[in-house]
Amino acid sequence: MELRHLRYFLAVARSGHITRAAEALGIQQPPLSQQIKALEAQLGVQLLRRHPKGVELTEAGRLFQAEAERLVGDLAGMQERMRAFSQGIRGTLAVGFTSSAAAHAFTPHALRMCRGRHPDIQLVVSENNAAEITEAISAQRLHCGILRVPVAQPEGLRFDTLLEEPSVLAVPRDHRLARDAERRRTPVALRELQGETLVLARRPGAPGLYANLLAACARENVEVRVAAEVDRMMTNLNLVAAGVGISVVPASMQGTHGKAIVYRPLQRSAQLTAPLTLVYREDACVGPTLTFVNLVKAAAKAYPRPEAAAPRKTGRPRP
Repeated sequence: MELRHLRYFLAVARSGHITRAAEALGIQQPPLSQQIKALEAQLGVQLLRRHPKGVELTEAGRLFQAEAERLVGDLAGMQERMRAFSQGIRGTLAVGFTSSAAAHAFTPHALRMCRGRHPDIQLVVSENNAAEITEAISAQRLHCGILRVPVAQPEGLRFDTLLEEPSVLAVPRDHRLARDAERRRTPVALRELQGETLVLARRPGAPGLYANLLAACARENVEVRVAAEVDRMMTNLNLVAAGVGISVVPASMQGTHGKAIVYRPLQRSAQLTAPLTLVYREDACVGPTLTFVNLVKAAAKAYPRPEAAAPRKTGRPRP
């Protein structure tokens, strides 16, 4: 039994006349009659009762009509859903974020835009560190992700820098670098971190931020001690608030634990910027993923960032 047999039967059932059904289908009446008889033989039941003025459904015919209508309707629905998917306006989109990327105002802005413009795209959002997000995208458990500094750049993944922002120093409110209220807006030089105890995001989860800070300290001959490594930037700030040590975080995270932490800018010579990076598989950038990628990149170009560098791209450009 083929789909055309169902459509032939439904045309006859709806019109109540084989000749009129044949005209509507654009075929000759004898072949249509033969197809209906072959269908009845295959099913082992009589579907139509013939009479001089046309045909009428038997009880089996009425049951078969209901089933055929459902099947044809399901197929039409499936075809419509697949068209919507191919157009990138319907489907499921699994997106991963690091905690520091989620803290940037651009991230909820992009999600609101996607939800507002494409309500039929179901967003499945999760939080993890950069290493695990990158691995999940590579393994196709996630469609894309927004993180800070890439851990690694596996073949087949594309990394687009959306925005860049400065990093700031986070210190407990009773720390020596926080006591002078008048100096809190003054940029801190790296040499002022001499002998300090640091709390940092773990190397596998955020190696760029971790390594860049330590490399900058090494260039300035500044000796620091790493007291704790954590999986997430929010945990990092929790420990700073508890007085375990100081840290460097993206500027967009200022305000977290505002009563316990003071945030101070770093001198530009430290060259510690925090990018916001979009990650996705080049060979799987279709449907809702392509829609989201294009939307996010366009939104990033229009997003106000007075101190940020223009977005840069890696990998082959996409249309």
